[in-house]
Amino acid sequence: MYNFDFTRPSSIKDAVAAIGAGGQALSGGQTLIPTMKARLAMPETLVSLTGIQEMKGICTNDAGQICIGAATTHAEVAREVAKSYPALSDLAGHIGDPAVRNRGTIGGSLANNDPSACYPSAVLGSGAVVKTNSREIAADDFFQGMFTTALEEGEIITEVKFPVPQKANYQKFVQPASRFALVGVFVAKFADGVRVAVTGASGEGVFRWTEAEAALSKDFTAAALDGVAAPSADGMISDLHGTGAYRAHLVKVLTARAVAAA
Repeated sequence: MYNFDFTRPSSIKDAVAAIGAGGQALSGGQTLIPTMKARLAMPETLVSLTGIQEMKGICTNDAGQICIGAATTHAEVAREVAKSYPALSDLAGHIGDPAVRNRGTIGGSLANNDPSACYPSAVLGSGAVVKTNSREIAADDFFQGMFTTALEEGEIITEVKFPVPQKANYQKFVQPASRFALVGVFVAKFADGVRVAVTGASGEGVFRWTEAEAALSKDFTAAALDGVAAPSADGMISDLHGTGAYRAHLVKVLTARAVAAA
């Protein structure tokens, strides 16, 4: 590691000012700190978001949405939404290991947008809204490719608002060394249709499998997927853990399992 300055503001306003002055936002640090240790990133000032109380905690708003502060840890999400949103609780409770779950935050995960992270599938699959210090961004507009989001320079996530579906489930085929998703599928059934979000499979990051959504919106059963072809292997991640064709196959298998479990 190298020498750097560290500041821990107590308000969103002060955090945004510190970041605007050249600081690097730090939430749980599960990606940034290892990156700094490897000298792949060398910010001169870290601006910790963990001291901002208004960015922590979970509540339900007047619209019935579950509102989760961006600095809320995975472990807290897993514990606090177990009854109100079991699928989201289960997803959060199986991210990484206990050390990661007790430090990593939902805001940090979404801002980083790792193509194999779990939370992006829950946000996209739920049709959630990402709130920042300056605006609200629909999930369909937020994710823009590998490690890329709609966040602008100096903008930070402050809260995530989740509509609660009628039924939902997350199925994750775990890469055992990293605990990331080799493929993960989040299925959510709402009154107006079904959303299917896939993580871990595509080099472009999380995406919606629209063909499956159309079939499941007509018939929410695993059998409804029998006549639906698996997503194209083109653009899928292909590495020592599995080919693109293997991941494409897993998408269909895990989607059917998620529907059955939901």
